[in-house]
Amino acid sequence: MYQMSNKIDWEKFEKEFGKNYTEKTGRPGLRIRLLVGLHYLRHAYNVSDERVEGYLENPYWQYFCGNEYFEHDLPCDPTSLVKWRKRIGSDGVEKFLEETILLGQREGEIKDQEFRRVNVDTTVQEKAISFPTDARLYHKNPPSPVFFVRKTGEGRTLQLNLPNKIDLSFDTRCKMRQILVKEVFKAKIQLRQSYKRKSKLVFIKQGRYFHAKQIKRANKETKRLKTYLGCVKRDIERKVENPNERLKSLLEISERILTQSKNSKNKIYSIHAPEVECISKGKSHKRYEFGCKVSLVTTSKSNWIVGIQALHGNPYDGHTLKDAINQMEKIVRLRPKEVYVDLGYKGKDHHPEDVQVHLSNKSRKNMTRWERMWMNRRSAIEAVISHLKHDHKMIRNFLKGKEGDCINALFAAAGCNFSKLLRAFFVLFLKPYISPSFSFAI
Repeated sequence: MYQMSNKIDWEKFEKEFGKNYTEKTGRPGLRIRLLVGLHYLRHAYNVSDERVEGYLENPYWQYFCGNEYFEHDLPCDPTSLVKWRKRIGSDGVEKFLEETILLGQREGEIKDQEFRRVNVDTTVQEKAISFPTDARLYHKNPPSPVFFVRKTGEGRTLQLNLPNKIDLSFDTRCKMRQILVKEVFKAKIQLRQSYKRKSKLVFIKQGRYFHAKQIKRANKETKRLKTYLGCVKRDIERKVENPNERLKSLLEISERILTQSKNSKNKIYSIHAPEVECISKGKSHKRYEFGCKVSLVTTSKSNWIVGIQALHGNPYDGHTLKDAINQMEKIVRLRPKEVYVDLGYKGKDHHPEDVQVHLSNKSRKNMTRWERMWMNRRSAIEAVISHLKHDHKMIRNFLKGKEGDCINALFAAAGCNFSKLLRAFFVLFLKPYISPSFSFAI
């Protein structure tokens, strides 16, 4: 890591992200190298924003982040990382992935010839939400608009008082519920009935009926929860003439939840993450996954990640191929000659004209030994997907919104390449001390 920190082009990041800083207002911002280094380490070692205390124990991490002396204090608050990610956006995070590729090229670990053949595949990046059921959506939704209606003075007009520090995610359960109850006590809500306690009891009863496989009774309780939601929604609409944007969006989500059915399109699966989609990949152990689709491009020979995109709307795999290749060309400044894909990319109308696309079901009788070898390398991308999910934080995305999906996918790819570079530098360090016959997989 010491050698690698001296090879990274830190000035490039300072020029790119320096435009997000100002010298005239506010307190001095955190060093760009510190924030860039922490994000590389965060995804390379699969740790959270709160696990920055590992920074205090590791002198190599501190040197990598630009410290001249060993420090005994935390470098920053975890929320600083959150705000900085929002500031640079997905376009800025793409520079992290680009730098890992350029560093590999400068050190001779990645040859330009590797970019001639690439593997392309898609996977699902799941969102950090609970498994969606109708009863849970009905139960969680009724309180959400209730806590933001407040009576002012002695008149009949109602206005909205939306606390800025209260998140709309009700998955924080007990602690969040206590905060909202305090807000109710302060707000003097004038709704006819909030169903706060009745909804909770009915939701518990519904879960017990389903556990006992008493489906008719469970469906009856589900319908009752839906009735409670409709009553609260209509009561708010009657008493609030001009809702602001936050309450208006909550009422729209409530309307979609009430009207959606089993066969509806663009269903709501989570109140705090309405962009979540239901994707079925045909897995025996996990029939449905809730999140967004991710397109991945890797080199066929050494599995370097050269492109990754978070895709919303659950597009057909074949429709994503052109965009995936264009992103690779933007990052590495080279266009592949051959692409190896699975049967999900069927359809020549979707394939780029200047790239030869090989499907996995292609007959191998007339193939040469060389062509058959590259075709067999297509499945190597599956192992990369597994490493991205289990070792680099892509198995469950905790970042908010569609932009959070894009940012998390790009950081995971940058962290994966970062780990490969660390192993490559380790091999270079050991080279004078090992025999020529010794081999090491990067």
